[in-house]
Amino acid sequence: MTERTLAGRYELGERLGSGGMSTVLLAMDRRLERQVAIKLLAEHLADDEQFVTRFRREALSAARLVHPNIVQVYDFGLDEESGRQYIVMEYVEGNSGAEILASEGMLDVPEAVGILSQACRGLDYAHRSGVIHRDVKPGNLLRSRDGVVKLADFGIAKALSEESSITQVGSVLGTAAYLSPEQASGHGSNPRSDIYALGVVCYQFLSGRLPYEAQSITELALKQQREAPPLLNDLNPEVSPELAAAVDRALELEPEARYETAEELRLALSDGARGVAPETSATSVSTPRTAATRVVKATGDQPATTVQRREPRMPAQQAAPAAAAVAQQPRRKRGWVAPTIVLLLALAVGVAAFIYITGSSSSGSVRLRQVVYQEVDQTAAQMQQLIRQNTK
Repeated sequence: MTERTLAGRYELGERLGSGGMSTVLLAMDRRLERQVAIKLLAEHLADDEQFVTRFRREALSAARLVHPNIVQVYDFGLDEESGRQYIVMEYVEGNSGAEILASEGMLDVPEAVGILSQACRGLDYAHRSGVIHRDVKPGNLLRSRDGVVKLADFGIAKALSEESSITQVGSVLGTAAYLSPEQASGHGSNPRSDIYALGVVCYQFLSGRLPYEAQSITELALKQQREAPPLLNDLNPEVSPELAAAVDRALELEPEARYETAEELRLALSDGARGVAPETSATSVSTPRTAATRVVKATGDQPATTVQRREPRMPAQQAAPAAAAVAQQPRRKRGWVAPTIVLLLALAVGVAAFIYITGSSSSGSVRLRQVVYQEVDQTAAQMQQLIRQNTK
């Protein structure tokens, strides 16, 4: 791109990245004599007055976030010459999480936890300041040359959310792969939605894959509702069950079952990397915590209980009919019932035959024989009915 000046102040340089909604350029701030990163939003967005209002409001909120693990927003506005909205940010010389994944495929545990812990600190600060990111993904985690990790793009996350096609049902997945179940279902965002997205990043860093592979938001939403992703220790032998449980909780279906704060997630990741198990593993709010899904802290010589794979989830509206269907199923047959009944029937017939033989020599043999056979017939009929009932 030919060098030119933006807003009479920023000398534009090489392109650092681009997407469907924006292009990021390296620039020199002539006034303060420092390098900055400038995000130029797509031209069509400048014509939407509602978007411009949202963008300015959110950029102003992001500019108030001053934290070592958040990319600082310096300036924003409209370039009269190009007619494009822009946002001026701190330039982080290094690599994004997406670039790290592309080059390494999968990170080792110390490196991944180190990056994620810093991201948690930045996210926790933003949440305490009343700002939700809404677009946490590897591309928005920037690691500088000296190892400092910063979260980027707080300024336009909310403003773009209402313009981006990724929120439409059936659209192709991009950053939508990091949407929480409530977002994928069309509901609003909250701090725990950001925690879910960071949990997806955790999962991807430690396994080299996404927890859910889907081709559309519709498919993603269905999988999130019906399935639980494999535990990380099943995919990566370097991941301990304790660390796998920590990440698994961040990916819970219901927001209330996830960590309440990003700081809690940071502590859980740190403990899990050291082999310290959480008090309980991740379970659905509607699912009681059982011995099969509980992880107990190691005490003395007792090792921590391993975490078992969760069963595929069932939507809440389907749980009651399923339970009713199970209740209506016939009870399991007991293997001893039918042989025992047959034996009793044979014994009854034998007794009747004995009485018939001994009574045939008396004058009352006809009446006795008639009575006995009636009782035997009744007994046999009752036995047969009992057999049928217990062998269905």
